Amino acid sequence: MLTRRKKLIARKAIPLIQQDMFVTTTGGTTLIELAKALPAALKATFISGSIPVIMEYTYHPNIDVIVIGDKVSKNSKITVGGDAITKIRQIKSDLCFLGVNAIDAEHGITDNDWDVVQVKRAMIESAQKVVCLSIAEKINTCQPFHVFPVEEIDILITELDPDDPLLEPYRKKGIQVI
Repeated sequence: MLTRRKKLIARKAIPLIQQDMFVTTTGGTTLIELAKALPAALKATFISGSIPVIMEYTYHPNIDVIVIGDKVSKNSKITVGGDAITKIRQIKSDLCFLGVNAIDAEHGITDNDWDVVQVKRAMIESAQKVVCLSIAEKINTCQPFHVFPVEEIDILITELDPDDPLLEPYRKKGIQVI
């Protein structure tokens, strides 16, 4: 059931990716589903520090992969630290796909891993467009560490119908909901 919802989110995200784009991605199971769903004909460059997501990109015939390296957070299986952040800031990506631990219209995007928060902030700052991927159960929830305000999100993708009342506060803030 949960995997099916994450696959739906991934399918909704695919049309945003155009040929020859540079795309940064965080980690998480929804991002793994996005990597698995990429069309074989897509030629793009994906930049990530998420070990499981990177592994999925390597199976794709036309995807170039840039690995952001540094210390590995064993909990999230993503690279964190100063070197990773410095490398991310040297890239101007077309899109950033952000896996979300918690999202709330008033408290913004929050997380429970301080080091991962720093990496997410760097990715957001270096992207032209920020796309948050979130299953419904993470909407209107909070975790201890603030990542950024929801107003900085360009697009929110969930498995819900875009007109679902749960998503109304995000639409009111000018966020495109898919």
